[in-house]
Amino acid sequence: MSTTTAPAPARDVAGCCRTPVTAAPLPAAAAGELARTLKALADPARLRLLSLIASTDEAEACVCDLTEPVGLSQPTVSHHLKTLVDAGLLTRERRGSWAFYALVPGALDAVADALRSSGGSGPRR
Repeated sequence: MSTTTAPAPARDVAGCCRTPVTAAPLPAAAAGELARTLKALADPARLRLLSLIASTDEAEACVCDLTEPVGLSQPTVSHHLKTLVDAGLLTRERRGSWAFYALVPGALDAVADALRSSGGSGPRR
């Protein structure tokens, strides 16, 4: 015995899940810049480094103080810190033979604001 099923009724495409856009989306250029910043943040070691630096009294730290807490070699930590500097999240200041890294004031707030606001310009560098 064969069974046939009736064809599904046609869907009303005009009423199908169309949420109106009520504000301007993030512009393409700002989205590209924000994506580069988020890529820099998308690494557990870099997030830990940012957290360590933010946790200091002066919101800055010497690279020599960051290697042991993250369990990475100094060259690896320096590479991660350079990525965060290039992303505009940290500054680097040379003092003698050591490099000190500090949070860029408002950089993380700018990332959050760019995600929250429509048409945001992304983090400032």
